[in-house]
Amino acid sequence: MTKQIDKIEINLDEIIKVNYKLKKQFDLITTIKGVGPQTALFIIAFTDGFNRFDSWRKFASYCGIAPFPYTSRTSKRGKTKVSNLANKKLKSLLDMCAKSAIQSNQEMKIFYERRITLGKSKMSTLNIIRNKLLSRIFAVINRQTPYVNTLAFCG
Repeated sequence: MTKQIDKIEINLDEIIKVNYKLKKQFDLITTIKGVGPQTALFIIAFTDGFNRFDSWRKFASYCGIAPFPYTSRTSKRGKTKVSNLANKKLKSLLDMCAKSAIQSNQEMKIFYERRITLGKSKMSTLNIIRNKLLSRIFAVINRQTPYVNTLAFCG
């Protein structure tokens, strides 16, 4: 199995290297701290090279990380939840990216710790970070410029 996986990964790398547009998208996505090559490949594949979804919010809904308010005709307002109908693989990849970003990205770490000290839920904070990463991915693709960590320029 390991040999087959390695062979497939080599083939994917060759496909990315041959196609200029895919290589550019892959390079842009991986400039974001916390987002690795596997996630970049999956996002490029599921967005069809960023042609299938108009915005990161629609893709977040597809991944199952967009929160929806729970309401019905009789209830006033329920707890805001994410949809259970989602692409579980992308959701788990973005979850791992969010956890990695908390460890490697100082801005995300500060944000996470501040929300936790305010008494907010760890899972809702993690979901916010997932959405932040996804919005940054779509932003670097739309701008065609690599991600710049602005916190590094602060005093």
